Parts: sequence; structure tokens; C-alpha cells
Amino acid sequence: MTAKTSRDKRVEDKIRCDACPVMCYIADGKSGACDRYANEGGQLIRLDPLMVMQRRVDDGGELVPFIDGSDEWNGDLITPKDAFVTAVGAGTTYPDYKPAPFIVSSIVDDVDMVTVVSEGIFSYCGAKVKIDTDRHIGPERALVRVDGEPVGHVTTGEYGSQMLSLGGVHHLTGGGKKEGRVTCATLLALCNGDAVDMQVDDGSSLVLQAGKAPVINGVVEARMRVGCGSATIGMFAAQWHNLVDEVVIVDDHITGVMSEHQAGKVIGWPASGIKILGRRSTPGRYFQVAEPGTGWGGTNLTDPLAILGSFDPKIATPGQSLLMVSTTGEQFAYYELDQDLQPVETAMPARLQSSIKRIEENCEPALTSVSFMGGAGGSLRAGVTENPVMLTRSVKDALTRVTCGGAPVFIWPGGGITLMVDVTSLPENAFGYVPTPALVAPIEFTMRKDDYIALGGHVDHIMSIDDVLAGKVGPQNDHDLAGKRRFAQQPQNPWPIRR
Repeated sequence: MTAKTSRDKRVEDKIRCDACPVMCYIADGKSGACDRYANEGGQLIRLDPLMVMQRRVDDGGELVPFIDGSDEWNGDLITPKDAFVTAVGAGTTYPDYKPAPFIVSSIVDDVDMVTVVSEGIFSYCGAKVKIDTDRHIGPERALVRVDGEPVGHVTTGEYGSQMLSLGGVHHLTGGGKKEGRVTCATLLALCNGDAVDMQVDDGSSLVLQAGKAPVINGVVEARMRVGCGSATIGMFAAQWHNLVDEVVIVDDHITGVMSEHQAGKVIGWPASGIKILGRRSTPGRYFQVAEPGTGWGGTNLTDPLAILGSFDPKIATPGQSLLMVSTTGEQFAYYELDQDLQPVETAMPARLQSSIKRIEENCEPALTSVSFMGGAGGSLRAGVTENPVMLTRSVKDALTRVTCGGAPVFIWPGGGITLMVDVTSLPENAFGYVPTPALVAPIEFTMRKDDYIALGGHVDHIMSIDDVLAGKVGPQNDHDLAGKRRFAQQPQNPWPIRR
């Protein structure tokens, strides 16, 4: 018999974790690379507790807060019909052939239901980030960097918001090791509600955090625009009528001019002789009045008069008044024409101040919104059924409801199960990672028991919600149920189990 090598001895003193492809050897008292699994006395344990959601009651009373794992679970505090076992802390199906960690049966309105619960390892995943601001953060397709590494890019803007597409398999695995690590860490932080510093190539520095105001070049954004320049003209035309001779709403996308706009025409607004230096689209609507930037209305303007040509002397008259304002009401100025028909800035008259405030109050608070996006692949579906395509068809046919940590998701049309979910609708720290690198996200599939049987589900591994709450362990699960935690259903989320 050959003597054992020092490496053999080191491995012998450890246990091997098979929860992800890294397959860590973990020493007693230590955790794996993901910090989610550990060796406790030679047993592999899940460090994060299983999360059980409690139904929100409509009596206006106080809801049960989070409790730590040391508190004893009192089954009287939450009944099975008011409980939903989420995948947060449930564990994975890796290496794919295993049934999901929890396949839970419950009864809803006398109908047998099944919820299949597991944490998915998402190699194909990312985050779509919506930044409520008109400020130019960078050109479309510009790289977004964290710690100097590319983690995504600027994509097409939406109404009043700039958009980022972050992550994806090419950044996670298609670049260098550091790029993959930084991308994974960025996605994990954003999805768990932490702030991340990032830089856009040829653009702005950003500090983004889900549910918080974005910080752009060190400035905290306050509000989202009420509308484009044309829409703002239309909304407030009647409120400016007979109070000022001309109104211009400066906007990087569509600058509005009251006297030319159809809204002004309908209420009988007279011509002012104004000339806008931009590309005229339709009457009173101008494109490309300036370059994008962080100034007035998302342009690079610090002086809005730069978009004006000479007033027509056949129409304009000395003393004629002009209000120029941005789409958020953050920038505004009042002018009167002198004898040479040149606008001269003067103090804002009291009669117009309330209209500026009206624009401000119609702007929503600026927020950063983060949506996790991922594709449910083979391991997830195989944990539900031995014939994975049947699950895909069941989801498409609306027989199976998909949730993440109990939160509703959007399922993209087309092939596969590609989902998107608002990260603020999940419980805190619902996302994890494995150093392959990939994100770990909770996912639940809920359906009627008859439908679960019909799609070839792992019926021999079903355990009742009563057994889960009582701390019993199913045949496929070595999870320590004594450390589970409960949390209250978020008010904006529907109850996930509905027949």
C-alpha cells in the first residue's frame, strides 16, 4: 500500500460540496467559496436560513418582522394556509439530476397545489437598470465599468429615464477572470440592494442603488421629468394663457414652443415671432436643439438663449415676455424683449411662479430601478420534472406560475423560461453567487398537483407544507429546517399560491 500524500491527507480532512460546479473541499468549521455552504462536524450545512413568507392580512395590524435563526419557530404564529416556502436559502439542484430541494404540497380552496422550490445557478443573467433622469450619462452602446472592468453598456433610453444593460454571459465568462469576478460582484450588489460606483465611457460617473435616487457626477437626482417639451406645453398651456407671451420648454428630445404648438393654436395663442435653432418636426416641436448633456432638459445648455435665433420684427414687439423652463422645472428663466428685440433676463414675476411649482409637483421622485433578468436552464427545469420541456410548456400555457422569493415575475415571450423581476420586491439579501462566476437566485414554480403529475414531476419527493413548518426533512433534502425564518408578504406583491 502506498503512503498517503500530504494532499490526500488534506482532502481526507474535508468534505466536498456539490452545490455548484466549483465542488469545493471544505474543512470543518469553514465555508465554501460562495459563503453559502459550510462543514459543521463533517456535515454539509446551508448557512442561510430557509425563508418562509407569511400572508399579509388586511386588518391593518402589525405584521410579523424578520426573526433570526436562533428564535424557536412557533407553529401557532403562522398556519400552513398563510405560509409560502420561498427558495431563499433552499439550496440548489446541482448537479442537475436531483429533484428540487423542496417540492411542497398545500391546499388552496380545496384544491391540491404543489410548489417546487430551488435556488437557481444563473450563468445567463444580468440586470436591467432604469435611471430616472434626463441628464446625459453617456452615448448608447458606451461601456459601463466598475473597477475599470466592463460590466455592461448604455442601452436605448426610455421616457424620462436612461437605461443600462449590465451583466450577461459574455461579461461573466467571455472576458478575463477579473472581468467575470467584477461583473458577478456588481450584479450581486445591485440585486441585493447595495450601492455600486460605476463609470460610463465618455460619460458620467454613477452611484446606483435599487430604490434610491441615482447620483450622477456627484449630484443626487431629485426628480423625473413631467414629460417631453411638447407634452409639457400641452399639459400646461391653459395655465399660461394670458400670463406670458411665449413659453419654450427646453428638452434634449422634443423642445416645445407654445405659440406654434397645436395646444397653443387651439386656445388662441398669438404668434410671437420666435425662431428656434433646431430641426423642426411638426409645428411647435423641435428636435436636436443642442447636444445631450447635464444642463437644461438633458441638453448641454447652460444658457437656454443659445437655441434662439432673431425674433421676427414683423411680429415681435418690445416688452414682449418669454418664459423658458426645463422639463423638470429645475431650470427656468424669464425674459422681456428690449428695443432691439433682444431677450433680457428679468426677475420671475409672481404670476408665473405657481406654474413652475406645478411642473415640479408633477414630476415623480427620481429612482434607480433594478430588474434581475435570467434564463431558467436545464438544472432548474430538471429539478421540477424528468421531462424539462414540459415545464416550459406549462409556464407558457399559464398552468404554472413562476415567482422569485415569492415575488411576481415577468416571463418573456418566445422559447425557454426567460424571466425578469424587480429586485426590491424580494426579501433582503435574496441573491447569492457561485465563483464560476454566476448568480444564485430563488425561483419557485407553483401549479395544481394534477398538472404537476401530468408534466412528469418528481411526485415521490413531495412533502407537505405542514412538515416544512414542523421542521421535518424530505427524502431529497438534508437542509437544516430548524433555522428557517419568516417574513411578511410585501403589500405590492400578490399572494403567490392561487388556484
